[in-house]
Amino acid sequence: MSEVVYEETATMIAAGELQSFVPFGREHCRNHPNAFNLQLRELQPASELWASDAAAGLVGSLQEVSLQERERECWQLRKGCMGVKEECVEFEEELYVAGNVVVWSQGSRTQASSVYKAFTVDSPVQQALWCNFNVPHSKKKGTIEDVEQSVCIVQSSCVNVHSVTGKDFISPLPFQVRAVELLPTVFSMLHPLDEIAPVVCKPTGMFEGSSVQYVCDTSMKIVFTCCKPSIVVSYDTVQGIHSVWTLRNVTNDERSAVLRFPAEAAGTPLGGMASGFLTSHLYIVGSASPLHYSALHSHHNRIMTSSPGSLSKTHSQNISNMAALSRAHSPGLAAPSYSSAARFNASFHSSSSRGHHDVIPSPNNTVTDSILVPEMEPIIPDLCMEQLWSETLTAGSRREMSSQASKVFLTSDVCENRYLCFLVESHQQLRLLKFVESNDTSQLIFTSVKTIAAKDAEPLPTIDAMLVLEACGNLVLYTGVTRVSKVFVPGLLSPPFGLTNHLPHLSLAVENVSTPTKAGSILLHRLDEDVMPSPVTGVKGHHIKHNESTFLEDYAFQPAAPSIQSIRDPVSNRVTLKKTSKNMVFITISVFLLRSVLVRKCLQAIRFILPKDAVLVKWYNIYNAPGGPSAHAEWNLFVTCLMTLMGYNTERLTWTRNLHFEGPLSPVIAAKKARPSDGGSDEDWESLLGSHYHRHINSQSTCGPVNNSKTCNPLINDSPLLVDSSALLFPHIAALFYVLHLLYQELQLDELQRAKASSLVCLLQQLARDLHLEKYVDLYWRDYPLLIDVTENCFIEQALIDQMPCLSILRAEPPCVFSWLSGCLRSEENLPFPYLPGICQRTRLLVLVGSMEFWILTDCTKCMILLLLYEPKLYLTYDISVMICKSNNKGYRAQLNSHLVVKSSTEGLAEQLVVWLASQGFTLKDLESVPFGVALPIREAVYRCREQPSADWSEEVCVLIGRQDLTKQAHKMTLAKSKTSVGSGLSLEPPVTTEADEEEDGMSDIIQEVTGLIWSQDLRVEEVRRLLQSSRHVRVNVAQLPEVSDHEYIEVKENKLLQLCQRTMALPVGRGFFTLFSYHPVPTEPLPVPKLNLTGRALPKNTMLDLNSGNIDVPPNMTSWPSFHNGVAAGLKIAPASQVDSAWIAYNKPKSPELANEYAGFLMALGLNGHLTKLATLNIHDYLTKGHEMTSIGLLLGVSSAKLGTMDMSITRLLSIHIPALLPPTSTELDVPHNVQVAAVIGIGLVYQGTGHRHNAEVLLSEIGRPPGPEMEYCTDRESYSLAAGLALGMVCLGHGSNLIGMTDLNVPEQLYQYMVGGHRRAQTGANRERHKSPSYQIKEGDTINVDVTCPGATLALAMIYLKTNNRSIADWLKPPDTWFLLDFIKPEFLLLRTLARCIIMWDDILPNTEWVDSNIPQIMRGNFDPSQDINEDTMMQAQVYIAAGACMALGLRFAGSANSDAFECLYVFARNFEKTMSFPNANAVQTGFYNLQTGLSMILLAMSMVMAGTGNLKVLQLCRFFHKQTGGDMNYGFHMAHHMALGLLFLGGGRYTLSTSNSAIAALLCALYPHFPAHSTDNRYHLQALRHLAVLAAEPRLLVPVDVDSLKPCYALLEITYKATKWYDETTVDLMAPAMLPELHLLKKVKVKGPRYWELTVDLSKETQHLTDILSRDGVLYVKLRAGQLPYKEDPQGWKSLLATTVNHRHSGVKAFKPEAISTFTSEPTLISFAELFCKKTEGMKHDIQVLFSAMLYECVTQECPEMLPTYIAIEQAVRALRQGDLVQTFSLWQLRLVVELWDSRMQRAPSDRPDTLLTSEFLPVMKNAVDVTLDSWLRGGKVPEVPVFSQRVQ
Repeated sequence: MSEVVYEETATMIAAGELQSFVPFGREHCRNHPNAFNLQLRELQPASELWASDAAAGLVGSLQEVSLQERERECWQLRKGCMGVKEECVEFEEELYVAGNVVVWSQGSRTQASSVYKAFTVDSPVQQALWCNFNVPHSKKKGTIEDVEQSVCIVQSSCVNVHSVTGKDFISPLPFQVRAVELLPTVFSMLHPLDEIAPVVCKPTGMFEGSSVQYVCDTSMKIVFTCCKPSIVVSYDTVQGIHSVWTLRNVTNDERSAVLRFPAEAAGTPLGGMASGFLTSHLYIVGSASPLHYSALHSHHNRIMTSSPGSLSKTHSQNISNMAALSRAHSPGLAAPSYSSAARFNASFHSSSSRGHHDVIPSPNNTVTDSILVPEMEPIIPDLCMEQLWSETLTAGSRREMSSQASKVFLTSDVCENRYLCFLVESHQQLRLLKFVESNDTSQLIFTSVKTIAAKDAEPLPTIDAMLVLEACGNLVLYTGVTRVSKVFVPGLLSPPFGLTNHLPHLSLAVENVSTPTKAGSILLHRLDEDVMPSPVTGVKGHHIKHNESTFLEDYAFQPAAPSIQSIRDPVSNRVTLKKTSKNMVFITISVFLLRSVLVRKCLQAIRFILPKDAVLVKWYNIYNAPGGPSAHAEWNLFVTCLMTLMGYNTERLTWTRNLHFEGPLSPVIAAKKARPSDGGSDEDWESLLGSHYHRHINSQSTCGPVNNSKTCNPLINDSPLLVDSSALLFPHIAALFYVLHLLYQELQLDELQRAKASSLVCLLQQLARDLHLEKYVDLYWRDYPLLIDVTENCFIEQALIDQMPCLSILRAEPPCVFSWLSGCLRSEENLPFPYLPGICQRTRLLVLVGSMEFWILTDCTKCMILLLLYEPKLYLTYDISVMICKSNNKGYRAQLNSHLVVKSSTEGLAEQLVVWLASQGFTLKDLESVPFGVALPIREAVYRCREQPSADWSEEVCVLIGRQDLTKQAHKMTLAKSKTSVGSGLSLEPPVTTEADEEEDGMSDIIQEVTGLIWSQDLRVEEVRRLLQSSRHVRVNVAQLPEVSDHEYIEVKENKLLQLCQRTMALPVGRGFFTLFSYHPVPTEPLPVPKLNLTGRALPKNTMLDLNSGNIDVPPNMTSWPSFHNGVAAGLKIAPASQVDSAWIAYNKPKSPELANEYAGFLMALGLNGHLTKLATLNIHDYLTKGHEMTSIGLLLGVSSAKLGTMDMSITRLLSIHIPALLPPTSTELDVPHNVQVAAVIGIGLVYQGTGHRHNAEVLLSEIGRPPGPEMEYCTDRESYSLAAGLALGMVCLGHGSNLIGMTDLNVPEQLYQYMVGGHRRAQTGANRERHKSPSYQIKEGDTINVDVTCPGATLALAMIYLKTNNRSIADWLKPPDTWFLLDFIKPEFLLLRTLARCIIMWDDILPNTEWVDSNIPQIMRGNFDPSQDINEDTMMQAQVYIAAGACMALGLRFAGSANSDAFECLYVFARNFEKTMSFPNANAVQTGFYNLQTGLSMILLAMSMVMAGTGNLKVLQLCRFFHKQTGGDMNYGFHMAHHMALGLLFLGGGRYTLSTSNSAIAALLCALYPHFPAHSTDNRYHLQALRHLAVLAAEPRLLVPVDVDSLKPCYALLEITYKATKWYDETTVDLMAPAMLPELHLLKKVKVKGPRYWELTVDLSKETQHLTDILSRDGVLYVKLRAGQLPYKEDPQGWKSLLATTVNHRHSGVKAFKPEAISTFTSEPTLISFAELFCKKTEGMKHDIQVLFSAMLYECVTQECPEMLPTYIAIEQAVRALRQGDLVQTFSLWQLRLVVELWDSRMQRAPSDRPDTLLTSEFLPVMKNAVDVTLDSWLRGGKVPEVPVFSQRVQ
């Protein structure tokens, strides 16, 4: 091994403040419930135990000296790495182990430590570690792995794995080691669900055929593992060598090789370093236990198959998911083992043994040669260790065998070299093994080994260094193999000694003492010593002395007895020091964070040109010395350091000497400049002459041509100062100058950093003058004339300058970015402009922008490399990227597009420029810091793109162009999430609240801001809340007649209350529609459910009335279904995007059995909004086994709705259990309630909707005509079951029509027609034949189909199968009879169903007019009738009512959610006719009957609500409110339900939702709005009440709500809606004022936000509708941005207050009429309001002309909609004013004026006839240009030299 170590000068840096360290877990364990047991008491020092308990203290002290003592506590620290938290603040994590307890804690410098997780296990913890498992999951684009962060706790018998997501795994270790067998000793576990597998190894240098084998060597110990890179370090206890292995997945060939290894190879002796690995055969004996077979099968499947559903069978190729690699154990140790005889009963055949490892053949050995015994199967490995490097031992060193490394870690140096370090305590050596990656990064290559004398060491990854503890107790900082400096720890090293006692004869100079005040100066003084490492000097050999510092320096900081025992727990740049007193402290090593941005940028540039970081190490020493520089002196110290390294004598240079006196004295300079006396000297006069004041006074008379630079001050010595050519960086002066000049140009392009360029220019001018670069000096002098000192030169021989590398790239013309851009604007040919990659990025970006603007840039080469050969044969690379620009060459335009411009859908240069800038990371913040002349072309491009942005632009592009509305849209925020920020100022004032309003009515979550905009003229929402509330008691007002007794009066009042309660119980269904998806629940709170109040108060005494008084008969279970509906209504409030999990669902389960029905409805609602899929299967099983009928109904319908159309097999099995027809004939008969069977049948239809599943269709078809029986079964409520089967069949075959694949033999249409008209019953087949062999004991139907039972289901099934198919032959089956005879055979209710079914089949024939409705009535019912005919007038009137109602219902479905005015007017006419007939009864009304009229009117009302769904139409609301008040007579529970369902649909989702007309939506509406409503609250005979809620499945969000992006409040905005052309109308454009309900998206072509109030925004639906669908699903939030000078529609409805309204006749009239104090009336921009307040009002200190000018600027920016140009206007005016007044001290502003004027001229030349396309379009710029011309002309005509240098030509 080489002993060469680079060493820095014996300097010292200061560490951070010393702080005591105590593991947080220790303090936590003291307070642990088990803290008083003996095991944890052992952790306390004996002294503490003596104080509390003498006996225990004695025991503790004895245990402390036990020979078998083991470490009873341990901990490890790491930097926090848990996602977002690391980005906010750095924190540390601690994993502490003591006994059975593991504590995982977190803390940071700003926050105290706290317990994150704590674990207590059964047995003592042997090891605890952090680990990450990769969990694969399959997606469409391949397998993606999630990282599962976990903690592994190793016990003697198992491994506990706890993930941060809450998953817990226990992996048993079922092995015991046999000392006589050689079994695998290293195992791996890729996932906690996997069994551990042996690891194979592949050593190097072995004989052929034995390269792959199991790791069976018991002498090998694993001492280190790492994930990145994936390596393992092992130690051979016999040979005493370390080896490095790479860990990877085993290949198939290696797997096969290790399983079929020849037996005789095991006896081959292994040579050299690999002899410790014994080969072996490993087989599984066939007589293993059943556990073995299951484990083996798992291993076999894991390797040989890939099952995406199994977590433990598919693994990534990445090795980083390895949880832990077990340490190899010697058989002689009593440590836990990882093998068992049952599993690893192996036989070995070896002809030789090695040392004490004797191999004993197993008695049951049946292996012969390489033939596998059939009953034996191998163990399949997962990972392979491939050897990369091993220590080499010489012949003489074998006796002094190295011991095992006590510590192994990875580190890197500042040159990005990487090292693997292992500490050998026996030799007190730290060995650094350097390694690099191969070119393809597939393997690691280990190069050289170097050693450092060290007692302990730890890495500091944050600063690319490591901290080394030397044997003498010194702390030394190393970066790689380079010794940086000693580390001074304040308060730690303070040895008690006196200099006079120990060294009375020692005489030392004070200058040699390294005190904090002189450390920096001493370091500067030694920078030129030859002991410093350098990339260009020869390396040092063994003769390097480690004590080159003075004796006092070493003596002062090296105590006789070292107080530091060891170093541990490195986290970032912090380590813990363990002192000899057993106490621990932690220190922080300074991170290389510079306060000065300029110094940091200079170091980056120097590092770029000198990649070996010769300067960086030096600067780190100086910067972190005790008493180092302050922020003010940092730049001065850096300049002094750099100049010294280049060979300058900074003490003689005036400007560098004066750096020490600018600002407060730095500690480095203070010691040097201290004077013992106050007397003056010549140096004081020289300092005065070199001061800034003197230069300023002198410049007033010496500013002139550059040739005056040779003039010297006569008081200063004319002899030039020599530069030391032997200095370290002297050969690199030219290169350093060039990169610093490029950095100077970079700083000029940043307004925030430009002030730092004045500091850099002094250094640059000195170097340029010494290199004889006169044009560079001229450039600096013109930029900063008052800062340049032209009197002082340093002499460098020309021969030495010519020998400098990189001199050839110094051009005669200095690179000036402003001059280069000016040449582009004048279309001049420019040379390539250089830049430093990664450092001068802004230069590169803006040069490209300047070229791209005029298509000048044509080619780009990445870099120009100059290789310089030095004496020590070291190549130095100057990697300066150069952009080559050629002018007026259009042939390279395509090449430019392919290389530099991001391809987009936009056309035009401005769009491409903006898209490219955004792709380069250029932001608005960057644009604000670009000088205004350079930024003007970018601002113009941004302005052009802002008007009509492309829909496919990224979020970054939208931010750059100032369209925050488009950016905000990408954040996917809903109104509910931003409710706190939206405010409540837009909603109307609610009505006066009373004490009753304080009760929860379940409707308080409607977003008032939106409803206040939609219905801003009235309080209709509050009226709907009043009509639908059921939580308050009703008022009963019954007058007591004189003849009525008090007892009878009580009965009358209670009967009236019962009628009112019929209405109250029907309200929840409508309330569920009204509050649909309006609530986001809090996970820690239960869902509020409004109570169903069935009490009343009798007026006028306000006495309480209750139905439970016993005075009247109340139906039993009257409130069961209303409670169910109430639960559904409460659950439907939950929005689909809410955070709901299984625990929260179970948390809402009520404890009271009276609320079980509400919870059942809650479960169904969770299914309707998609959340029931999160309910655990165990909970579903628990709910179903309780046998509660309502819960079963709600759960089955809920899970089916959540799995709509998915054919989910688990849900299918769940439903089939409740349907006897889907069970095998031999299955056990289950007592399933009838209503549960109905719900299960509907569930089958929902799960298989639209799939055309044959088996289910066949079963459902037969179930429609299911006969009664057997025996007493299926005798009641048969109608609802048959209807459910028909609806389910229709959903399964929804819209298939005649294309029912595979169902031809079923004759589905014919069978349904037979069920509809009647006929002979077909014989049952299959399982049904056996089931119905026994007849019914209660119903005798014979062989004829009972059409009263089967007709409704068959009719609707036929309608749904042929939905929208326009199949006229099927539709003709459903025509009403055309003869009176046939009409008598059909129930009038069935005519409604037939008409409805026929119309939705002929979907395209439905027309929104009364003529079409009347056309559905047969001809025989129209006109006059012959009195001689025997006509039943009752039948005729009823038939007309039901046919008209059916046609109106079809009309409602056809135009559902469209708000079609024609359809609404048509329906409203029929509703008014029906209402008049009922209000003023005549003969026809009596013949028709109130029930039939009310049924027809209810269906027409529902049809109107469907058409106007979500619109809140007033006419429909009036009808609903009218029927709400009708509580007497025949107005039953069902009619109330229909009316309030219509009210809920009218305000669906609070106006945010409407209905769809898709096939699935029509099916859901047919199920929910079946035209037969229950007669009372327990009626489910004809239709299951729970199906009324399925209308939710037809709801879709289509409300578009504009939200102002600045105020985050909903607002009005004008929309332009473009309809696609159809066969009914051409392409049409309609204007809507949003918030507005959009039509169905498939009908639209484009949605556009129109001006002039807001910026235009277009959503093109002809390409794709997903973007608008996402917007609508997030509460319809569409962010819009108000234009400058505009007010919202709410504040200015007519637009009369806008600023642009004053500019009608002439633009100057607007300037005259503009009043700055009234700016708040036409704009809400806070910056413009503040500007007008401060600069545009008449004040005492403000001149009138300036005020007028600022007002004109403000008016111009607002009217041109470019307020961001206001700073540009002001900057131009200030530059011109300073030039005219002679106050211009820099030429920077003149450069910007020149660029602006040249851009204007180029635009004028390009479009002279048209208005120039530029932002500066007013007369402002010509006026400013003329002022500059006049000023310069007056100077030239007067022959007067201007006070400041100007350009050689005037600004054009």
